[in-house]
Amino acid sequence: MAGTDHGHTPAAWTGVIIAFIGFCISGAFMVLANPLGFWAGIVVVAIGGVVGMAMKAAGMGAPKAAHKDLADVIAAAKVPAKV
Repeated sequence: MAGTDHGHTPAAWTGVIIAFIGFCISGAFMVLANPLGFWAGIVVVAIGGVVGMAMKAAGMGAPKAAHKDLADVIAAAKVPAKV
């Protein structure tokens, strides 16, 4: 997995940092027994996901891997028969 560069993009880092801040907010308000603050933290977590997806859509995420055409793969795999 280390060779795939999984998650090492500005979109991923930004989304995770915002979500982490939301988890910290929710955790603090849970200890303080404040339901409104807890749900505000959950909203921040959701905003982190939306921001991450928006940044990925804007081109700051990992590019999708290009797949070879199936016909090319089959043609490359064929080995000529020796007679």
